[in-house]
Amino acid sequence: MKISTLLKHNRPLFSFEFFPPKTPQGEASLFRTLHELKPLKPAFVSITYGAGGSERRKTTEWAARIQGEVGLTAMAHLTCVGHTREELRAILQGYAEAGIQNVMALRGDPPKGAGGFQPTEGGFRYASELVAFIREEFGDTFTLAGGAYPEGHPEAVSLEADLHHLKQKVDAGLDFLVTQLFFNNALYFGFLERARRIGIEVPILPGLMPITDLAQIRRFMDMCGASIPGPLLSRLERAQSPEEVLEIGVEHTTRQAQELLEAGVPGLHLYTLNKSPATRRVMENLQGVLR
Repeated sequence: MKISTLLKHNRPLFSFEFFPPKTPQGEASLFRTLHELKPLKPAFVSITYGAGGSERRKTTEWAARIQGEVGLTAMAHLTCVGHTREELRAILQGYAEAGIQNVMALRGDPPKGAGGFQPTEGGFRYASELVAFIREEFGDTFTLAGGAYPEGHPEAVSLEADLHHLKQKVDAGLDFLVTQLFFNNALYFGFLERARRIGIEVPILPGLMPITDLAQIRRFMDMCGASIPGPLLSRLERAQSPEEVLEIGVEHTTRQAQELLEAGVPGLHLYTLNKSPATRRVMENLQGVLR
């Protein structure tokens, strides 16, 4: 099922994101989590693109298994990092042959220690170039998604410049956007207003992550440029146990989700960190809003 078709149904979508496991044990755990979350009936699940060669090669296999074995619609990520046009064409052909109809097209982060993104010779520098390439080579074979940053991409010189680049990606052929995680809904609403003002009209799904580990979330914040509101951070720092951190994280994400749904967002994309408890708790808390 194409996600672009689901977005036309005028009801909010719920989706979950997972990252590539590095071990056979991690892979088994991932699929246990997928089966645990399946009763929540997500519209789709996405699998990010591994940093290493073996993980990258398995993205197609995992996405195909998610659809065939678990019975959920999958969206496979794809980045420009380390790939030539020919390699990207081959990967996309593999996606199509595996029945994968949804792709998240990203520039990707530079490898650790690289000091900055460097395009591969014969590859692409920008996600907009990758999107245009996919449309040129594969037409409407795939629904294409892209990433958006309510607080601005960490490398952007300004919010205005970041929006300009985002519009280039959308104009190249994106069907919808998914935001990076944020913990203050005002950031999403302000971003949405600025995006609409410059002519970005595609659906923009807010991305939410229930906080379950403060140290871990701080690492994510450093990578993606997100911020935590002061009162929330204070509560987390005062927490006396991992269980209390989980309770605070689930409570905050639930409140975020309720406000966003009441405002009429097209859906919610939950970053799961390959675990089910926090995501399941948030979705259970939302049942009253969804009825």
